Formats: sequence, structure tokens, C-alpha cells
Amino acid sequence: MTGSSSHPSSAAAPAPASRILIVANPRSGQGESGLGDFAEALRAAGAEVVLRELEAGTPMAEYVADLASFTALVGAGGDGTVSSLAYAARYQNVPMLAYPAGTANLIAQNLDLPRDPAQLAQLVLAGNTVRVDMGEVEVKGEKSGFCMLAGAGADAAMIRDSEDLKERFGVMAYVLSAMKQLSPKKTTFHLVIDGEARDFEGIGVMVANFGMANYRLPITSEISPSDGKLTVILLSAGNLLRLGGNLLDSVRGKLGLGDPVFSDNMQTLEAKQVTVEADDPFPLQYDGELHVETTPFTARVLPGAIRFLTQARRDDLAT
Repeated sequence: MTGSSSHPSSAAAPAPASRILIVANPRSGQGESGLGDFAEALRAAGAEVVLRELEAGTPMAEYVADLASFTALVGAGGDGTVSSLAYAARYQNVPMLAYPAGTANLIAQNLDLPRDPAQLAQLVLAGNTVRVDMGEVEVKGEKSGFCMLAGAGADAAMIRDSEDLKERFGVMAYVLSAMKQLSPKKTTFHLVIDGEARDFEGIGVMVANFGMANYRLPITSEISPSDGKLTVILLSAGNLLRLGGNLLDSVRGKLGLGDPVFSDNMQTLEAKQVTVEADDPFPLQYDGELHVETTPFTARVLPGAIRFLTQARRDDLAT
């Protein structure tokens, strides 16, 4: 990919009419993302484009230290890259594009983004945005951000087992990994939800901001990324495959086709902050990235933290 490549300097230049910062993860995805064509389409429209590729050991905040000198930010990578960059850029009020260059790209799917590079460039130039919440997860005093969801338990184990399959199977790696979780470990979770204690026995706990899985199928109903709350999902199903019934329930509910019939598989609660502990330590994942930290963790909402570029309306993003 050709174009400017630089790290931020201490003296930021005045922003021209359209100055686009692209922060890209060169290790994301399995194929050609079209990022070069995307950048060329922006330049052809008269925009200045600055590309910065992620390097090991460089904090994400350094890539956006001069963000105020840009008119838009592009995060090119998987969901983990996008959410980490959005967290570094939170509350700076610079529109951000979640460029789909990873395996699943659930954030881009939730935002109903096209995959065509030329269409994505036009979306940036048009400048239509929706302000949404983010989640912040804290483990042992260290804080990270997520846009989609954070979780401990069977979903994190699924992501762990999918790592070796991604290169060969792409997004199907998650399905194959879920099939391996036929007898996931159950434990007792101890939650504190907005100050109120609650115990729960199950296979996992997820804390969701966006609510759509692959192909924009709703994980469960009534999840909104712009209501100032997170949705806590308690997984009591015997295994992850049984949650397919809950997806079906959510679709039927969206279409007004009746009451849910698989409600025993999960429970949902709303919260501004939740702390999760477990009798048995579980791995954590947030936005598809597996982390070595284990429970306990705390997740809290960051209301209106980021403006995402999208052609969708705010109501289109809720399940």
C-alpha cells in the first residue's frame, strides 16, 4: 500500500478540508482487505491520507496523539483492533470508520457497513455518523475498551479454540470451535450489578454493547449501543450450540412472531457497571481477543464515547 506513513509529532499541523488518519493492523484477516484501493479513492477525492501501521510494543494512544489535526479516523483490522483504537480515541469527537479487515468484523456488521472499498471511501467523505456507547473492562487495575462485548466462560473458550482454525477456515472457525464446546465447564458466578449482588450458575457471562452476531443476527432482543447501558447476558445453556434457539427467538421477536421459546438458555439484565467473579477462574475475551487475565473483572459503560461513520440510523443498530 502506498502513501504517507508516519508517527505523530508534537507539533500538529492545521487540518485541511479533509485529512484522514488510517491506523491499520497488518496481521488482521486472511485475505486482501482492499485498504489500498480505499486510500486511493480518498486521495482521488482530494483528501490527504496518512497511514500508520501497528507495531508490537507501541501503545495505541501514540497512534492518535495528534488526532485533533485530522477530520476522520479509520481503524483497519479486526474487532480487537477497532475497539482498542476507539478506546484510545474516546471522547475526542473525531468520526471513526470501523474498516472491515479482520476475520469476523462484527463491529462493522453491527454498523451495517459495506465491504466495497470505494463505497467505504464515499461513506467517510459523506461524514454521516452515529454516536454510540463503549464498554470499559478493568482487570487488576488495567483498563481496556470494547465496542461489541466482553465475556468470561464458554464464549472465551470458543475464541481460544478458534485461533488455530482462523487461517484455514476464516469466520467458520468460530462455528467449528463452538461445536467443540459440547460440555463446557459450569461454575457459580458472583455478580455485582449496579451495586446489587447476584449469584448465578452457568457456563458464562457476557456483557454486550452491540447486539448482533454474524449476518446481523440478533444475539438477544433489546440491546442498544446508544442507551447509556450495557446488557449483561447470563448463559445457562448446556452448551453454546443450544444458544442457536435464542438467536431464532430474537429473529422471531424482531418480526413480531410470538413469545420466546428458548428463554431457559439465557437471562439478560441491564447495567451501567457489573463486576464478575467466579468460583473457578475463567479466561476473558473482549471483542474477539482472548486475554490471559481471568475473572474477576469489572465492565462499565462509557456513554456516547465514540462517533462511528455509518449510513445506518441509530434505531437500525438496536436489536
